Amino acid sequence: MIDYLIVGLGLAGVSFSETLQQNQKTFKVVSDESQNSSLVAGGLYNPVILKRFTLAWKAKEQLDLALPFYNGLEKKLSVQLNYKLPVLRRFVSVEEQNLWFEASDKTDLGEFLSTDIHQNTNPNIDAPFGYGEVLGTGKIDTKKLIQAYKEHLVGQNCLLPETFDFKALRCETNFLEYKSIKAKNIVFAEGFGIKNNPYFKYLPVHGNKGEYVFIKAQNLKEKDAIKASIFCIPEGDDMYRIGANYDRNGLSNKPTGKAKTELLAALDRFIKCDYEVMDHIAGIRPTVVDRRPLIGQHPKHKNLYLLNGFGSRGVLIAPYAAQQLYHLIENGMAVDQQLDISRFIKKYYED
Repeated sequence: MIDYLIVGLGLAGVSFSETLQQNQKTFKVVSDESQNSSLVAGGLYNPVILKRFTLAWKAKEQLDLALPFYNGLEKKLSVQLNYKLPVLRRFVSVEEQNLWFEASDKTDLGEFLSTDIHQNTNPNIDAPFGYGEVLGTGKIDTKKLIQAYKEHLVGQNCLLPETFDFKALRCETNFLEYKSIKAKNIVFAEGFGIKNNPYFKYLPVHGNKGEYVFIKAQNLKEKDAIKASIFCIPEGDDMYRIGANYDRNGLSNKPTGKAKTELLAALDRFIKCDYEVMDHIAGIRPTVVDRRPLIGQHPKHKNLYLLNGFGSRGVLIAPYAAQQLYHLIENGMAVDQQLDISRFIKKYYED
C-alpha cells in the first residue's frame, strides 16, 4: 500500500508530489494532461495586484516559501526554472503616480514597491508617465517545470499517464483502491477538471479562460515585463508573451480570434514598432467565487482530499497550499479557514 494517489500534474500536483517526496512518503500520480492551464501560464511571481496597488492575499508568506521551493526543484531536476525579471507598471497619469507613492508608504507594501519613478527610455514603447517597479519579482518556466517533473516521475515509476476512471475508485474506511493500486489517501489536483469529479463538483469552481499571443518584435528590445492593460513579457530572442485575458464563456482550451484581436489591440496602445504574431495559446484557470484556493477533506469520505482553485496566481500559491494540505493530513493541523473547503459545506448538503 502506498501513502498517496494524486490525480493531476499541474502546479498543484507537482507541488504536492514534491512535498511528499521531501517527507519520504510513497505515492503515484495519475494524469492525462487534459488540463493545461499550468502549462500555458505566464509564470510570473508578483506579490502586488497591479490594478489596485494592493498586496495579494498572504503574498509575503507565499513568496518566502515559493522561492526556496522552486530553487530546490532546479537543483533536483537540473534545469533552470526561476528567471529574475523586473515587473514595471506603466502609469497612464500623474494621478496613478501619486496612488503608487501612497501605496508604497503602507507597511505591507513598502518592501515591494520602489519609490522611484522609472522614466521610459525605450523609443518603441509609449509610456510618457513612466513606470513603477515591483521589487523581488521573477518568472517560473511552468512548462519546463511540469515536463521535467513528469520525466522525474516516469523515472521513478510513479506516473500513470491515463484519464482517471472514477468508476474504478473504491473507498474504504482506512484505505482506497484504484484498479490495482491501494493507497491510504487520494488527493485530487485536477484543476478545472474538478467539474467532472463526482466527489467535489458541488464546490463553486468556475472556469476562467486565459489566452496568450506570442509575438516576434525585433526592434522592441525590452528586457523587463511591462504591465499596462495587459502584460508584455520578454521570452528571449525578440519573442514576447502578450496577455492574458479573462473569459468565463466558451470554456475550451482552443484559442479564439476574438481574444487575439483584443490582446493585440491592447498591445497596440503602447507598443510603437512592428511585430509578427508567432503563436496563440489558451488554458482554463480554476477560480473560486471568493477568490481563495480550495484545500481540504471530503465531508463524507475521510481519505479523499482536494487541492485546487489557484486562479491566476498558481506559481505563488501552489507550494503554500500544498504544505497546508500536507500538514492537515499528516499532522492534523487546521487549514487556513479562508482556504478550507468546509466553508462551502452547505452546498454539499444542498446538492
